[in-house]
Amino acid sequence: MTLPKNLSSIAEFYKTDKYEHGYTKVYEKYFESLRDKKLQILEIGIADGKSLLTWSDYFKNSTIIGIDIHKIDLEEKNLNRTNIKVHQGSQSDKNFIREIIGKYRHFDIIIDDGSHLRKDVIKSFNLLFPYLNNEGLYVVEDMQTSYNHFFGGNPFDLKYSNSHMNFFKHLTDRLNYQEIANPFYISNKYDAKITNVSFYHNLVFVRKGINDKLSREVLNHSYEDMKFNEKSSRTGNSFKYYLKYKIFYKIYTFFFMILNLLKRILLLRF
Repeated sequence: MTLPKNLSSIAEFYKTDKYEHGYTKVYEKYFESLRDKKLQILEIGIADGKSLLTWSDYFKNSTIIGIDIHKIDLEEKNLNRTNIKVHQGSQSDKNFIREIIGKYRHFDIIIDDGSHLRKDVIKSFNLLFPYLNNEGLYVVEDMQTSYNHFFGGNPFDLKYSNSHMNFFKHLTDRLNYQEIANPFYISNKYDAKITNVSFYHNLVFVRKGINDKLSREVLNHSYEDMKFNEKSSRTGNSFKYYLKYKIFYKIYTFFFMILNLLKRILLLRF
């Protein structure tokens, strides 16, 4: 009896750079339990086609969809398999992506191994993430380009630049958006839709899912309102706690917000 090969051995056989970069060891942690399922897997960036062949072998029951800005010769790349579908177009072309979405409707795994340019990485995520199934994974490879200004990254302002690494770092706040004690908080389109963001060497994994558990510390982003309700209902002394939380604490919060706004303006952090 021949035992099924693991992902790394398949990737090594096809000589995909996912094996050379060490990505397959990380992928296997996420994909092993999904291997026999019937999935729709989209990979952005085909190049030599070796990664599509790897996914085709590993996910035998799934449909592997590849897109690339260049025309791909299926015969030359040996991609003429029944479970591989190839389309030509740009990952940041809204009309092309809409055509892909219109054809396949939804995805279980999306892997961005495309241009690695900041503008493309972020735009593709914004376009495609809404069509990722709950519990689905969105993966971005080669995040090292975020630290390279030739790819639209920024190696000189790691914390505050608008690099694609910082885009994904900021998504971690969506995990805890319910806890943000800012009564002026403006909701983000990814609130309640992300359950996990994981970073590895040059890799980012985002898991989509329902994340709408209410906070036990703030009420509608107000710590003051939560404490007022809690204290006044427990003691029956509404007036005392109205003065404390609804007036004094809210004034303090307002001035704290103004102070931080001025600091951002002075430091040009917008």
